[in-house]
Amino acid sequence: MIVMGVDPGTAITGVGVVEGREGKFTALYYDCIYTSPRLSSSQRLGKIYDQLMDLMERFSPHQVAVEELFFNVNVKTALSVGQARGVVLLAAERKNIQVADYTPLQVKQAVVGYGRAEKRQVQSMVKKLLSLNDVPAVDDASDALAVAICHLNSFKMDSLMKGLS
Repeated sequence: MIVMGVDPGTAITGVGVVEGREGKFTALYYDCIYTSPRLSSSQRLGKIYDQLMDLMERFSPHQVAVEELFFNVNVKTALSVGQARGVVLLAAERKNIQVADYTPLQVKQAVVGYGRAEKRQVQSMVKKLLSLNDVPAVDDASDALAVAICHLNSFKMDSLMKGLS
């Protein structure tokens, strides 16, 4: 199964594509989509959409996992992240790909085993689980990989539970 994990943001959207096969995870791709603050909001969202569509075409993920909006004290930031998240949902819908949502707490729990884990602990586990040489240079890419791993772990558990019933 191939999962595209996304950590949405207007300035930086992290994207990670992970394949889960026989209990082993492999990173197929990870990077960030960057947009310039000089662009209008609609241009920034359009760039995110176009690049996500290209990546979905390139990797043909079976599912997309998106980090849920964590309400920030800064309402303006929360709104822009929500818009970027909406673009992710639209891109997945256009490609007819099922979407799963995970809170930061769920991602940390699935990757580290502790919902209050620190960012560096999550990054370290992402590196280990994917057998990467280094932690991804940008936090957003690492976060996107963590969301994909979370979904693969959750999907595996759901399949296991269905098999028992």
